[in-house]
Amino acid sequence: MGAAARATLINRFLLPLLFATLCSSDPDLLLDYCVADTTPAGSSAFHFNGLACIDPAAARADHFATSALSRPTSPAATPFGFSATLTSPASSLPGANAQGLAMARVDLAPGGMAPPHSHPRASEVALVLAGSVLVGFADTSYRLYTQLLRAGEAFVFPRAMVHFLYNMDTAAPAVVLSGLNSQSPGAQVVPFSAFRTEPRLPEEVLKKAFKITGQDVQRIQRNLAGS
Repeated sequence: MGAAARATLINRFLLPLLFATLCSSDPDLLLDYCVADTTPAGSSAFHFNGLACIDPAAARADHFATSALSRPTSPAATPFGFSATLTSPASSLPGANAQGLAMARVDLAPGGMAPPHSHPRASEVALVLAGSVLVGFADTSYRLYTQLLRAGEAFVFPRAMVHFLYNMDTAAPAVVLSGLNSQSPGAQVVPFSAFRTEPRLPEEVLKKAFKITGQDVQRIQRNLAGS
């Protein structure tokens, strides 16, 4: 094959295929479903991008149902006044294994906040079930998009964008239901990424990045120690 033919093959077929692969979400299934095998035998022998499947003939209706999001938590006891319950094929929703989705219940105490964070592997849509919640995200041009949501209203956080949820009501709690297009969306909380890594980021890096003193660094690390 000549150089011109190789270039044509790459430009017309290989590059579009690579681009489509990189831009896709979780891989598509080759079966109707892949109920997670949560037994020790199913999870210890191999490492999968997800969990191993049980025999489809053994699937039951309750594999595709969960009550994990029905139970409220106690966000007031947490440092930021929020708590999140995420569905997981391993523990609460085995029928969602390899389906490329997860759901989360976020409980916000009065005045509580889910601090700036990102989900590196998922986009998110947040639906307010109760309360008034200020939401927002910053894009890669550092433009901020915010909206005050009330019960029944929703907002989309694009994949990997830093975003937050803040309960504006200082007298009543708020509840948010989120859907994410990955069964393992991941979460990177900005304050922890900067000040709570193990081992710690060099103090000089933090001082220069945030224009603060060494005392400021130590104070912030102490304040986050109980988070």
